[in-house]
Order: sequence, then C-alpha cells, then structure tokens
Amino acid sequence: MAALADRIALVTGASRGIGRAVALELARRGAHVAALARTQGALEELDDEIRALGGAATLIPCDIRDFDALDRLGAALHQRWGRLDIFVGNAGVLGPISPLGHIDPKDWEQVFAVNVTANWRLIRSLDPLLRASDAGRVALISSGAAQRSEVNAYWGCYAASKAALDALARAYASETKTITNIRVMIANPGPLRTNMRAAAMPGEDPMTLKTPEEFAPKVADLCAPGWSETGKLYDFPTDSVKTFRAPG
Repeated sequence: MAALADRIALVTGASRGIGRAVALELARRGAHVAALARTQGALEELDDEIRALGGAATLIPCDIRDFDALDRLGAALHQRWGRLDIFVGNAGVLGPISPLGHIDPKDWEQVFAVNVTANWRLIRSLDPLLRASDAGRVALISSGAAQRSEVNAYWGCYAASKAALDALARAYASETKTITNIRVMIANPGPLRTNMRAAAMPGEDPMTLKTPEEFAPKVADLCAPGWSETGKLYDFPTDSVKTFRAPG
C-alpha cells in the first residue's frame, strides 16, 4: 500500500513550482490532493498528471487573498471528508526587492496577505479538520531569507514576511504539541529552479540549482503519519532538521 494511501492533503500554490511538485509527490504516495491555485488551466494540467499517476485530485481555483473563500474552504472540506490529514502552505510571493523606505504600502500589504495572513486564515479554517485526523501534518514553506543572522539589504519585506510565517508555525506547533496529534514543520527549500528564484536572481544560471522535484519528497516525508518532530525547521540545503535558537 502507498505510504499516504487514503490521506487527504491540501496544497496551496499547487499549479507550478514547489507546490506542483509537492502535489504530484503526495499523489504518487497515495494521497488525495486538494490542489489550490489561482489558475484553472494550470490546475487542470496538474489534474491530468495526477490521474496519469493513478491518483485523484480535487481542484480549488482560488486567489489565496480571498480570505472569505478560505473560511468557506474548511466547511467544504468538512462536509466532504470530515477531516484533513495534510496541509502544505506553499503559496507565496516575492514582492519588491527594494529599500524599505521605497516600498509602496500596497505591495507590502500584498506580501503579508499572501505569505502570512492567508496561512493564518487557513490554520484558523482547517484546525478542526486537522484535529479530526489521526495524524494531522502541517508543512509551511519558508525561506532562508528569514533565518539568516543578517538579513540581506533590500530583502526586508520578503524576509520579514517569512520570519512572521516561521513564528506563526512555531506558535501553532506549541498550541497543538501535547493535546493533539498535529505536527507542524517549517521547510526551507533553499535556492531552487523556480520562477520566483529567477525573478529574484535574474543573472543566475538556473541549471546550477536543484529542482522542486528534488525537494518535494522531503516535504512529503514531513507529512507522513510517522513524522514526530514539531515546531522545527527542515533545511533542504543541509538535509537536516534544525531547532530554532534564541538570538545572541
């Protein structure tokens, strides 16, 4: 039997890049994938690939900034399955690479809406469903930009949003560690061959980078019922689990 047979998995930003690769990997391992993304056509292409693997998917065309829709999503998943076993919060935006004083407030708010607030709204909506699972697993995709001892100049908006996401995940891990079967992990993919990376580093040779398809199996491992760590960081560049430390 496949390792994730009969597990229900929600993946955001599932139409391309890391999200697409993770959705395919979870399906390959037997999970039913609820794939959320903005682009209907790309979701349909993903559905075709999942079906070709012998898997099944439910497509959720949705803008991650539509918070009312995220609230409704929990109710819809409850009506259909009564639980959620896996939540991979992958959807994210880079935002402006710019001095902090030059960032338009609307751009700042959009980055935090997608990278932070949407994940909080989803946790809020999905928490009862994850608690109903015998092994609820959450993996939130962060960035090394949030974890460096010195944040790179001009990366303040993105780094701040991912640092906030890390804190959100760690708080949820603390709240659920001893009283539920939920385990929450943060995953740092490092530099991968994605459109976001190309936008951030236009002069970089993408062929020198690892791919989302190489990262995806590691994320899927974090989603397995046997995974026991929580509130920690999986770091793909070093292939290790790290504990967050106090500054200093």
